[in-house]
Amino acid sequence: MTYIRPKFRHPSAPTNDLGYTKREYEGALSTLCAGCGHDSISGAIIQAYFELSVPPHRIAKLSGIGCSSKTPTYFLGKSHGFNSVHGRMPSVATGANMANRDLMYLGVSGDGDTASIGMGQFVHIVRRNLNIVYIVMNNGCYGLTKGQDSATADAGSKSKAGSVNPFQPIDLAGLALELGAGFVAQSFSGDKPQLIELIKEAVKYPGFALINVISPCVTFNNNPGSTKSYDYVREHIEATATVDYVPLKTEITAAYAEGTGTDVEMHDGTFIRLEKLAAHSNPYNRLTAITALQVARMKNAILTGLVFLEPDPTDLHETLDTSEVALNKMTETDLCPGKQELENINASLR
Repeated sequence: MTYIRPKFRHPSAPTNDLGYTKREYEGALSTLCAGCGHDSISGAIIQAYFELSVPPHRIAKLSGIGCSSKTPTYFLGKSHGFNSVHGRMPSVATGANMANRDLMYLGVSGDGDTASIGMGQFVHIVRRNLNIVYIVMNNGCYGLTKGQDSATADAGSKSKAGSVNPFQPIDLAGLALELGAGFVAQSFSGDKPQLIELIKEAVKYPGFALINVISPCVTFNNNPGSTKSYDYVREHIEATATVDYVPLKTEITAAYAEGTGTDVEMHDGTFIRLEKLAAHSNPYNRLTAITALQVARMKNAILTGLVFLEPDPTDLHETLDTSEVALNKMTETDLCPGKQELENINASLR
């Protein structure tokens, strides 16, 4: 059995603005379970970066440990990559971003990698507003160790083994909002059109962008009683909005009535279209976003779409006033200004 994709592609395959086909954004063939939601997310990532015409060599993809963290092998095979240790991807991503701000960063994690062993690192990458797209493939269980409940498993959810989870779940979207994240979205691996658009907007967002994706585990957490199974999610989705690109138009505000729509302007001048389906679905209001998540949770609903957007973020480079030149492009003179400069710095600290 081979895990290498065939090199043949149809000569009429569509190309993007760079002249690339989707082949340039693919990776090896997946070895995950057939039907795994993570593969759908990988497909959405491939499609999003292909449509954005991002040069693959400008992307740095990072992951931790888990089924989700295996997926970077299956997409963006011509980009930079680093598979870190369990729960430590945020610190590796931070170091890489600080050293080379010219790359575009994509972090891929799971509910165990982020909400359990990696929780401490996750909260700091959020509050520091590192410029990264952070995708959580959330299936509520530990697939690599035979399906134990993870920290995001809902209270009362039944595992494949028949045990019922007695603990309240960690709400990653709600936590990110509390910590000040400027771009918070949720989606479902089975809703690929919505997920592609959310990824495209997250890539364009100049700051920390979280997309929490419910991604059912077909082997260990797709059984009756699981609140992260395909059937349950399809029956309990409550979309905040339909998301799509629209042409640049005249300036508008976010004040709009229930049942109507609005164009939300992104930082770079592009737009996404929001159709308000609920009275409190205002993506610019953090408190409203937190309330919407809590209301959906009380109704046992899964809120999907763009939950919150901070239109004018300040990323970590701006906060720390770092050099606009990436460290890997600096000369020895730039990095080591000499003994006299060091003495001047030490004197200023006395």
